[in-house]
Amino acid sequence: EIVMQDFKIEDKSFLHKKHKNHQEGKHHLKIFIKSSELNKYNKIEKTKKIYTILDEEMKEYIHSIQILFN
Repeated sequence: EIVMQDFKIEDKSFLHKKHKNHQEGKHHLKIFIKSSELNKYNKIEKTKKIYTILDEEMKEYIHSIQILFN
């Protein structure tokens, strides 16, 4: 569990609809996270923590994810 002060998700899937490898039902997401708790870690460690939390969603519903930390 991670405490966040702000969190925003943008679905960018529409930008990839005509791409050769596009998979219907798999999303391209851009996530903005503001968390003083995560600021204790470097970018790689923060990203690993988010990927761990989203593990099941990454396998089933997410094709790609861009994570921006604030």
